[in-house]
Amino acid sequence: MILLAVLFLCFISSYSASVKGHTTGLSLNNDRLYKLKYSTEVFLDRGKGNLQDSVGYQISSNVDVVLLWRSPDGDDDQLIQITIKDVKVENVNQQRGEKSIFKGKKPPQIIRKENLEALQRPVLLHLIHGKVKEFYSYQNEPPAIQNLKRGLASLFQMQLSSGTTNEVDISGDCKVTYQAHQDKVTKIKALDSCTIERSGFTTRNQVLGVTSKATSVTTYKIEDSFVVAVLAEEIHALRLNFLQTIAGKIVSKQKLELKTTEAGPRLKSGKQVAAIIKAVDSKYTAIPIVGQVFQSECKGCSSLSQHWQSVRKHLQPDNLSKTEAVRSFLTFIQHLRTAKKEEILQILKAENKDILPQLVDAVTSAQTPDSLDAILDFLDFKSDSNIILQERFLYACGFASHPDEELLRALISKFKGSFGSNDIRESVMIIIGALVRKLCQNEGCKLKAVVDAKKLILGGLERAEKKEDTMMYLLALKNARLPEGIPLLLKYAEAAEGPISHLAVTTLQRYDAPFITDEVKKTMNRIYHQTRKVHEKTVRTTAAAVILNNNPSYMEVKNILLSIGELPKEMNKYMLSIVQDILRFEMPASKMVRRVLKEMVAHNYDRFSKSGSSSAYTGYIERGPHSASTYSLDILYSGSGILRRSNLNIFQYVGKTPLHAIQVVIEAQGLEALIAATPDEGEENLDSYAGLSPLLFDVQLRPVTFFNGYSDLMSKMLSASSDPISVVKGLILLIDHSQELQLQSGLKANMEVQGGLAIDISGSMEFSLWYRESKTRVKNRVTVVITGDITVDSSFVKAGLEISAETEAGLEFISTVQFSQYPFLVCLQMDRDGIPYRQLETKYERLSTGRGYVSRKRKEILVAGSEFPLHQENSEMCKVVFAPEPESSSSGWF
Repeated sequence: MILLAVLFLCFISSYSASVKGHTTGLSLNNDRLYKLKYSTEVFLDRGKGNLQDSVGYQISSNVDVVLLWRSPDGDDDQLIQITIKDVKVENVNQQRGEKSIFKGKKPPQIIRKENLEALQRPVLLHLIHGKVKEFYSYQNEPPAIQNLKRGLASLFQMQLSSGTTNEVDISGDCKVTYQAHQDKVTKIKALDSCTIERSGFTTRNQVLGVTSKATSVTTYKIEDSFVVAVLAEEIHALRLNFLQTIAGKIVSKQKLELKTTEAGPRLKSGKQVAAIIKAVDSKYTAIPIVGQVFQSECKGCSSLSQHWQSVRKHLQPDNLSKTEAVRSFLTFIQHLRTAKKEEILQILKAENKDILPQLVDAVTSAQTPDSLDAILDFLDFKSDSNIILQERFLYACGFASHPDEELLRALISKFKGSFGSNDIRESVMIIIGALVRKLCQNEGCKLKAVVDAKKLILGGLERAEKKEDTMMYLLALKNARLPEGIPLLLKYAEAAEGPISHLAVTTLQRYDAPFITDEVKKTMNRIYHQTRKVHEKTVRTTAAAVILNNNPSYMEVKNILLSIGELPKEMNKYMLSIVQDILRFEMPASKMVRRVLKEMVAHNYDRFSKSGSSSAYTGYIERGPHSASTYSLDILYSGSGILRRSNLNIFQYVGKTPLHAIQVVIEAQGLEALIAATPDEGEENLDSYAGLSPLLFDVQLRPVTFFNGYSDLMSKMLSASSDPISVVKGLILLIDHSQELQLQSGLKANMEVQGGLAIDISGSMEFSLWYRESKTRVKNRVTVVITGDITVDSSFVKAGLEISAETEAGLEFISTVQFSQYPFLVCLQMDRDGIPYRQLETKYERLSTGRGYVSRKRKEILVAGSEFPLHQENSEMCKVVFAPEPESSSSGWF
C-alpha cells in the first residue's frame, strides 16, 4: 500500500511538470538542467523583404535553465534561474564576407569584457501561473545588457489556454491574445496597446504624417506535452503618407530551442521565495522586467557651438535655395533638442543680422522647453528694431509640428503685453488661433491655455471696436475654426461692410462640412442673392462657393444657376466659370449640378453664352494611385477691367484627405476713379486698396498690404519699382516624427522622419495708367529635403538605414490685363520649372569601438517643366501682343 502511494505521488509530480497538467503556464521538472540554444536577430530594410539588401546583426548563445524552487502550496508558483553562456555576435547577412565588421573579433572585443561578464550573470524569474511575478538581477549592470536578459526572460511568460489578457514584460503592460492548439500555443501581442515610457512625437496632419504598423507573434511548439521551442517575430514598419518611397522596416526575431536535459541541482526547500533568493545570492534585487531606457556613448560628437560653426555657411541668405541649407537646418534642430538654454542663447547673441533669421527658424522649430525659453529671452517684442526676427519666430510657431500648452501660454502672455509693432501684435493673435487648432486636433481642447485662448479670440471679436482689431480676430478664428465662433461669423458676414464681411465668409469657407449647417447656408443664400442688403462681388461669390462646396440642395443649385444672367457682367462670367469647373473636374457638387441642368430654364444658350474675362479653373499638378496635387485659379474682375480678386490654391491629397498647401489671394478695390470708370453696384464707396493674403500649410498668415488709400496709391505708383514684395520667406520644419521603440528582444530601436523646406513666396501688383494695363505676379520657390532614419542599437553594435529625398521647385503665375477697351484682353500664364529629384539611401553597421560597414545608393531624375491650363478658352493672342514669356509657361488670351 505504501509502495502504491509512492508511485502515485511520483506520477503526480511528473504530470504537474508537463504543459498539459493542471499548471496554467510553462512548468519545469524538478532536479533537471535544461540546455537550450538561443538567438536573437534583427535586420532593417525598406520593406522589400530581401535579406541580402538588409543590414543587421545576430546575437546567439547557449542558455541553461533550472528550477530552483517550487511552492509547497502550488505547482504554478516557481522560481527559475536563467544563465546565458557562450555568446556570439554575427552578421545577419552571411554574404558580408570580408566586409563583416565582426570578422576577426572575439565576443569580449565586440561586447566589451565587463558587459560580457554582466550578460552571463544568471537572472532569476519568479513565475506564478505562468506569468512573471518578479525579475531578479544584479544592481548597477548596464541597462542595455539587462534589457537583453529581460528579452530572453520574457519568452518564459505564457499560458496554455486560449484567451485575452494583459501581461507585463519587456515591452510594457500589453494586451495579449493566446490561441491554444494541440501542438502549439500562439501569443499575439498588441504592441499599440503597450504602456511604456518612451519619448516620441509625430505630425498629426494625415497628409504630412507617417503611417506605422507593428506586429508581434510568439509561437510555443509543444512535443510530448513539453514546450520544446519558442519562435518570436516582431515587425515595425513605417512610411511617409504622401511620399511612400520614404519607408523602412525593422524585423526582430527570437528563437529558443531545447537541445537536451540532464541531471540538475535539487530543489531548494522553503515556503517563502524571498528566503530562497537570499540563499542563492543576497546581491540579487528585484528590478522591473519592463525595458529600461539607455543612451549609447557618443564618441567624437560635436558640441552645439561646434556643429553650428560647421553648418553656418550653408544658412547664409544666398545659399537658402540649395538643398544643403535645408539639410543643415534639419541636423541643427537635432542638436538643439539636446542643448541647454544657455548654450542656445550664447549662439543667438553672437550671430549677425544676416544669419539670425535662419537661426531663429531652427531654434523655434526645435520645440523644447530650453529652446523656447532661449528664444523668448532673446526677442524683445516691445522693440520695433527686430521685426523680421519676431515674425520668423511667430511663423515657426504657427507651423510647429507638435506644439505644447506652454508655447500657447507664452504667446497669450506676449499678446497681453506691449508691442513695438502693431503688425507683430496681429501676427501673435493669428498664430494663437493656429496653435488652438493644432492642440485641439491632438485632444487638447480642454487644456487651460486653450480655453483661455478661445475666450481671448471670441471675446475680442465680440467686443472689437476698431476695424483692424475685428480683422485680426477674424484671421485668428480662421486658423482656430472654433465651432462656437460660427454665430459671430454669420453676424459679421451678413451685417458688416466690405472687407470684414468678405473675411467672415472666407473664414466660414475654411470650416469642415459638418459645421456648414442649414442655418449657415441660409445666411450664405441671403448674401449671394442680396435678400437683405447689397454686398460686394467678392462677398457674394465666396458665399456661393460655401454653398456649392458643402452638399448643396437641388433648389440652392437651381437658384444660383438662375441668377446667372442677372448679375453684373464679370460676375456673370465668373459664376458661369465656377459651374463649368465643377462639371469638368467632377467635384462633389457636379452630380447635383447635372440634375439641375436637365431643366431647360436653367440650361440654355442665353445663360451659358455670357461674355467676360473672369475665370475659374482647376487641374492636376501630379496624380498617382495614393496621392495627388491639384491647383486652382479663379480671377474676378470689376466691370471696368480692374482686378478685384485673384485666388491661387494648391492642395495635396493622400487618398481623400486634403492639405491646403498654398493659397495666395490678391485683392484690389476702389481703383475705378483712376480710369474714370463707374464702380459696380455695392462698390461705389470703397477706399483704394490692394493687398495679398497668404495661407501656407493650413495656416493663415498676416496679410500684406501693397497700398491703402488714394494718396498711398499715388505715392507708390510714382516711387515703386516692379520688384515683388516678399510674403513668406524662411525655413520650415514641416514633417517631424520621432519614435523610440523597445523591441521584445531587448534591443532599442528608433524611427525618425523629418521634412524641411526653404520657401520664398513673393507677390506684386503693377498698374499703368499710361498703357491702361495692370499686372499681378505670384512667385513660389521651394527647396525640400525629407529624411528617414531607422536604427537598432544594442549599445555595442548599431545598425541603421537612412533614406532621403530632395528637390527644388518653382511655380510662377502672371496675370496681365489691358483695359483700354471692352471686352478687355487678359493674359494668364503659369509655369513650373524643371524639377531635379534626388533620392539617397545609406545602410550601415557600426561597432561601438568604431569599426563599420557602409553601403550607399543614389538615384537622380529630372522632371520636365510643366504647362498648366488656366482657362477653358485659350488662344494664341497672348503670344502676339506681349513679348514671349519663359519656356514651359502656359498662357492664353480670352
